[in-house]
Parts: sequence; C-alpha cells; structure tokens
Amino acid sequence: MPKTSKYIFITGGVLSSLGKGIASSSIGLLLRQRGFSVTIQKLDPYINVDPGTMNPYQHGEVFVTDDGAETDLDLGHYERFLDVNMSRANTATAGQVYYDVIMRERQGEYLGKTVQVVPHITDEIKRRMRALDGKYDIIISEIGGTVGDIESLPFLEACRQLRHEVGRGNALDVHLTYVPYIKSAGELKTKPTQHSVKTLMEFGITPDILLCRSEMKLDNDIRAKIALFCNVEQRSVIEALDAETIYEVPMMFAKHELDQIVCEKLHLKRSKLSMETWTRFVHRIKAPKHSVTIGFVGKYNKYPDSYKSIIEALIHAGAINNARVNIRWIDSEDVTNDNAAEMLDGVDGILVAPGFGHRGIEGKIAAIKHVRTHDIPFFGICLGMQCAVIEYARNVAGLPLANSSEFKKNKFSVIDLLPEQRNITTKGGTMRLGAYPCKLEPKTKAFAAYKSEHISERHRHRYEFNNEFRELLTGTGLRISGSSPNGELVEVVEVPQHPWFVGVQFHPELKSRAVTGHPLFVAFIKATVRHAAEAAE
Repeated sequence: MPKTSKYIFITGGVLSSLGKGIASSSIGLLLRQRGFSVTIQKLDPYINVDPGTMNPYQHGEVFVTDDGAETDLDLGHYERFLDVNMSRANTATAGQVYYDVIMRERQGEYLGKTVQVVPHITDEIKRRMRALDGKYDIIISEIGGTVGDIESLPFLEACRQLRHEVGRGNALDVHLTYVPYIKSAGELKTKPTQHSVKTLMEFGITPDILLCRSEMKLDNDIRAKIALFCNVEQRSVIEALDAETIYEVPMMFAKHELDQIVCEKLHLKRSKLSMETWTRFVHRIKAPKHSVTIGFVGKYNKYPDSYKSIIEALIHAGAINNARVNIRWIDSEDVTNDNAAEMLDGVDGILVAPGFGHRGIEGKIAAIKHVRTHDIPFFGICLGMQCAVIEYARNVAGLPLANSSEFKKNKFSVIDLLPEQRNITTKGGTMRLGAYPCKLEPKTKAFAAYKSEHISERHRHRYEFNNEFRELLTGTGLRISGSSPNGELVEVVEVPQHPWFVGVQFHPELKSRAVTGHPLFVAFIKATVRHAAEAAE
C-alpha cells in the first residue's frame, strides 16, 4: 500500500463531449496494465447533489455503485475499463460540496468566520480529492465541464492548490482539447486549443500533456506549433482521433507512448505495458464471425446515452460470442399489438429497457407478448422485467386488467410499492439502491448463466413484484428463478418452455466489464446467435 498517491487531473476545453471520461479510463487502463493500482474520480460542477433526479435526456443514464451512490455515467466507463468497483468516494458534485459546507456552518463549525469559496469550498473539494490518498498508486480526477465555465472555477482552484501542495513530480494535468479541421480551407486550426490552454493558465494551471481531439491526423508541424504556443513539449502533444470503438482508444494512446510519458513525469517505475488480452478483445469487436440484430425497446431512444451501460454490455457480450451486435432502436410508444410483428420483423432477440413512468408501457408489453409467443429471445431489465410480469398476468394467468400501481393502481397490481416506499415524499436517493444479494434456483437459465447459486447485483427502483399474485403466476407457468435470500423479493423471472425468456429486477449492465462481460448478457447474445442460425436454415 503506497504511503501517498500520485495525482492526474483531467481537464477539458473548447467544448463539451470531447470524451474526458474515455480519456480518463484509457489512461487508467494503461497504467493498470503496467502494474499500478489506479482509481478515478469524477468531479462534477453542477449544483444537483447527484444525477438521480435528472432527466436522462439531459444527463444520460444514472450509474449506480455497489454502495448505492447515484453517479455520472463516466463512472461506468471507469469500471468497465479498469475492472475496479467505484464507490461514493469516486464522485463529488458542487451540490454535495456546498451542501456539506453549509451544513457545517449551520452546526456552528465556522463560528466567527465568513464562509467563502476560498478557502472553505476549495478545502472541501480538496478533502474529497484526497479521500482515497494512500489507497492507490495513482488517483485520476476528471473535472467535469470545460475550462472557463463559471461553476468549474472552484474545482480548478482546488486542483491548482493540490498540485502545489503535493509538489512537482507528484501531480500532473492532462488537458483534452479540440483541433478542428476546416474543410473549406483544407487545414487544421490550432487557435481553439491555444485559447483553451491560455484560459487554463489564467487559473494557475499549466498543462503537462495535451490530448488533441481531431478528425484528422496531426502532422509534426501542427504538433510543433501547438507545443510552442501552449508551452508543452512536442512529444506530449498527442492526437486523439475518432476510433471505431472506444475500446481502441487505449491502444491508440499507447502507440504515442502516453503511458510512458505519464510515468516519466510522475517518476514511476513498473513493468512493461501488457495489452495482449485487450487487443484480442478489440479485434473481436471489430472483426467478429457472426452478426445479430437486437430490438432495443425503450422510451429514451432519442438519446442513446440514456442506456449507455446496456449498450456497452451488449458490445462486451457480442465480442465474447464472436458476434457483432446491431441495435435496432424501437420506440416503445410506436409499438402496438397490431404492428408488433411488423416492427420486430427480422430481430434475433429483444431487450426491453428500464425506465420510469407510464409513457410507452403498452408498447413494451405488446413487444413482449410477440416475442413470448414466437419463441424469440427476450431480456427484460428492471421495468422491462415488470412489463414481462404484467404481460404474463394479462395473457396467460387470466388477469386482463393486470398492471403496475406506478401506472394504474387497481386490485390487479401485480407490480406494487413495498410498504416502506409508500410514505416517501422526497425523490433523491430514496429508491432501493446499490448491491443486494440474490439466490438463484438450480436448473434455470439464470443459474446456467451465472453458474452460481449466490450472486450480488445492483438495483435502482421503487416498485417490486407483488407477492399476492405469486401463487397464481407461478401456477400458470411463470418461474421465479431468483429471489432475495429470505425469499420475499422476486429478482428474476423466466418462462421455462421458451428458448430464452428472462427478466431481472436488478441492473446487470452496471457490472458488465470489458473483456469478461456479464453472465446474463453473454447468455442472451448466445441465444440470439443460435436463433439467427436457426432462422437462416
């Protein structure tokens, strides 16, 4: 266990969505493959305490950690690349920081003092930056937003102070910027990068490494110009080109010796970089043997980041099954009993996605009915599983008015709130969140996938399978293949006579990792490959 950690700060400029999360994850992977212990923090400058109550169209999916923290989707990238569990200590927002400082002020901790951004807010940010100090060789801190944003200023100041405190050689800044290609002029323009670095330096931070996002390769002249005007050595000006898959980015960085440069600047010595397994994984993604089409039935399809972890889990499972996974986006609001066959024609399996609220529910139920009755592989996650229970209750168990009390409360609510959820009025952080144990039944598809009786999976929901209908539904053929250790909470349902029909109350996508995938996704894609082969015969 190291006495103190080395720090890498990832900042971004010019515009958002350049890929700081992928850059952070890729650097972390390269250093981990060199034998270092690495963790990554996400420091978000928005005032929300967490993204749990944000609309997916605004912020993408909410990634949940084992300890129940609702976090930014970038933590999913960290876990998938590094194969390391993140926690509450790996995330901080301006909302959390200000909330804690204000609570301490109300409790009298600052009596007689004027509470200010500097030093009180910045000290709290630094405390969070150093919360994992000594537990890892390297702590990577990604600062959300772009340089120059008003809300980012306290985080940049805390970064400046911490770099000063730990000293040169113990911390560095990697600045991700943009080098646009102007088609009409036929040339790359470095001015946006120059201005971004200038702004960063105005806050007292001189970048050590520049990652330059661009559609075109940076020749030596361009790199030399950026190095000269941004006060960075030329070998530390590294192009970050668009990649066919995000999992190729670490390999692209390795070609430019980014990991070696980081090690030199932080005075780190470890074994050589080993990327053989990762390279084979990327090859499977880019040049698979098989191809399958998954009907992705969701209600936030206009913004795919709403389902980021599911998309990546499908990619992982595809690579493991040597198959390219083609996603056909199907808006659940467009599906009806009358057009389900047409809309699902040609799919090798469907995944019914999680979500909240009544919008698009009947479309999900119609899609589930079609694949259940036509032996097409089905995978339902959280709300998708609940819709499968409703569909089965309506069309098999003889309860045509079956529903969830989330959508329409009646005496046939086969999905309902737990008693402890019924009096909750606040929204943030009050769902069933984080990892919970589950016991699987032998001789089920879930057990065959996991090859284990006891598992742990992450949750994010309020509504549960209503046990008042357990006897009726199981008596008509629905199999409860996974439940809480005390048997009270239903976690997994199956239709045994179906080739592959599985619904889970938890979110398995949150534990899928690059290279190894997730057992349920791997089994689902395997079933779709088999279905595609049978359909082609």
